[in-house]
Amino acid sequence: MLVIVSTIPTGILGLVFKKVFNLDHPSLLIPGIALLITGLMLSIVDDIPNGGKTPKNTTYRNAAVIGIAQGVATLPGISRSGTTLTVGLLNGLDRSFAVKYSFIMSIPAILGANILEIKDMFEPANRISSGEFINYLVGTAVAAVVGYICIKTMLVIVRNKKMKYFSYYCFAMGAVAIAAYFIK
Repeated sequence: MLVIVSTIPTGILGLVFKKVFNLDHPSLLIPGIALLITGLMLSIVDDIPNGGKTPKNTTYRNAAVIGIAQGVATLPGISRSGTTLTVGLLNGLDRSFAVKYSFIMSIPAILGANILEIKDMFEPANRISSGEFINYLVGTAVAAVVGYICIKTMLVIVRNKKMKYFSYYCFAMGAVAIAAYFIK
């Protein structure tokens, strides 16, 4: 039920942001600023005290707030997992549960986004061959395996409080994107 509650605001915000920010053709300025915001979130996540909330005592309000955060993370440059992890920890979730919940709640969001885009595959100009369809299936299987490995890796990184290293990368890439926006 928690995942369903989180998915509703994610879907609404994802659709709104796609229209408002014209995410089909974003400039480098929006992702650059968003990467700086992601860097700020990741720089504080290690300092957030470990909460004690597990699935049994996480509220629907917590799930809705984390879902709103995931919806905001549909903006290019905002890390979905970094945002949901940070907001989960700020809502008192246990670190291990926050990581697992972040990845589990990505499944309906990703599936929903794919369903919205799948109609394009059946338009005559975009029709895919059976070989391409097999490639999509293989890609999905590989993504599932890599996703599993990422969850295990993230659990170690979050437990050892090493997220700040990702923030350095986000700050650097955000600065590069903003500079490239103004240089062109």
